[in-house]
Amino acid sequence: MENLWRAATRQDPNPEDYKGVDFWTNPERAGWLTKQGDYIKTWRRRWFVLKRGKLLWFKDPGSVARTSAPRGVVSVDLCLTVKGAEDIVKKAFAFELSTRDSTMYFVADTEKDREDWINSIGRSIVQHSRSVTDSEVVDYDSKTR
Repeated sequence: MENLWRAATRQDPNPEDYKGVDFWTNPERAGWLTKQGDYIKTWRRRWFVLKRGKLLWFKDPGSVARTSAPRGVVSVDLCLTVKGAEDIVKKAFAFELSTRDSTMYFVADTEKDREDWINSIGRSIVQHSRSVTDSEVVDYDSKTR
């Protein structure tokens, strides 16, 4: 039933969103998180994989294979912040991942897991964010006053 709903509402990720990411092997980080749904605000436990600037999620670790498709993908280069969110969602070990358009909420199993995920995603955001090009650098010292 859930697969029918996902297909009808076009919630399955576009394969282009994770093209070239071999998520089934050697992830930067992988583990269980509970994620709040985008439309129906229920909480679901999912297996997450962070690899090459993509945060992907699956139903469980057994569904992560070369031939499988993730249930969702977030490109971390679109993310602005990752930070604790216990006060917002009123759940222990909660954190949020924000883009310009939306905020996603997650709950880890322990405080250490929460901190490890925040740190890993934060490093990935920095590593995969668009670099400033030389033409965008403003030299304020050379500007006339």
